[in-house]
Amino acid sequence: MSTPASPASTDVRADGGRWWSKLGPGLITGAADDDPSGIATYSQAGAQFGYALGWTVVLTFPLMVGIQLASARIGRVTGRNLTENFARFCPGWIVVSLIVLLLVANVINLAADLSAMGHATALVLPGHPAGYAAGFGIVSLLLQVFVRYDQYVRVLKWLTLSLFAYVGVVFAVDVDWIAAARGIYAPSFQWSREFVTTVVAILGTTISPYLFFWQASQEVEEIRRIPEDKPLRHAPEQIRRQLRRLRLDTIAGMGFSNLIAFFMITATAATLHAHGQTHIQTTEQAAAALRPIAGDAAFMLFALGIVGTGMLALPVLAGSAADAVASYFHVRRGLNLTLSQGRSFYGILAAAMGLAIAVSLSGLDPIAALVGAAVINAVISVPVMVAVMIAASSPKVMAGIVLSRKWKVLGWLATAAMAAASLALLVTSIM
Repeated sequence: MSTPASPASTDVRADGGRWWSKLGPGLITGAADDDPSGIATYSQAGAQFGYALGWTVVLTFPLMVGIQLASARIGRVTGRNLTENFARFCPGWIVVSLIVLLLVANVINLAADLSAMGHATALVLPGHPAGYAAGFGIVSLLLQVFVRYDQYVRVLKWLTLSLFAYVGVVFAVDVDWIAAARGIYAPSFQWSREFVTTVVAILGTTISPYLFFWQASQEVEEIRRIPEDKPLRHAPEQIRRQLRRLRLDTIAGMGFSNLIAFFMITATAATLHAHGQTHIQTTEQAAAALRPIAGDAAFMLFALGIVGTGMLALPVLAGSAADAVASYFHVRRGLNLTLSQGRSFYGILAAAMGLAIAVSLSGLDPIAALVGAAVINAVISVPVMVAVMIAASSPKVMAGIVLSRKWKVLGWLATAAMAAASLALLVTSIM
């Protein structure tokens, strides 16, 4: 016979449920940032430079929070995504240019992620990587089209837990924690093309345009999903509660993202770099290289983590691109639509995914695709971030619910950091 739960235990469960329910767009966005392309970038950083780049995850955390919170507030306050808001004060050619660049970067990212997922699966299961890559793309597309949005969001939230695989890798290997701490608190910098490119790649994969578009659009989706929720410009009584939730969700999501990035850098620094393997080109290569050094457990965790994070990132990449294009053409959009209601939107989504599958099967150079996507992300991020900060600070756009000075400073610092990184990459490329 079961005994009734005590009031205290009931309260604990209720508090935990309320805490988990407050996490959504921010948590999913942060976790999707650690996609297979990101894993390759962080793994390459750890393998090539050891613990020396640990400081980058500390630097990017507040910058990510600032710009992502600005994006989320735009969606929640206005009830419109970034494309719609940009069109209110940007010339049409600028909006089109940003959408095209976003599409290019997202398709390259999708292709690189699918390729990495296919090769990682082929490391642990029999079969051809290309078949697995195409299968993952098709399954992800079908889930987005045929699974109701409220159910799909729950799936995405639980997929964020797959990132803990990289925490497991770190504790399965021998880490020099003093060196790891030194990499965080005693930053080092090398004025070389390889070092600068790696730092820019980390910034580009961490502070990416698709994350801005996705979190803003998901706040709009949440407004549509929950009947009592309204755009804050029309519901002043919800401002205090919703802005508190946005802060919690965004800080938790970006903190989680950067913590996992630190574990990825640390894992490959402690294994590959420590054993002289300083050049890796793909995530599956990193996973395979871990096996003789760290054992089967670390190898399996790393390989399976690639698949889990990929399934989380695919809908974010494809969805953010489709939402931006659909908004520009004034097409009915949203993952809450049925197929008959959103044929045009899902057609755009399918086209983006289909193109990415084709690119992933074309034998693209993985490292070139990853570096190319990171460079495009870094370049496109600057104008997008400027537009985000202008919109989030505009009383006209935000109906007076503008960013406070603290968040404005963080958002503009993030923009300046991306601009400086892009400039540094340009200088080192022509030296």
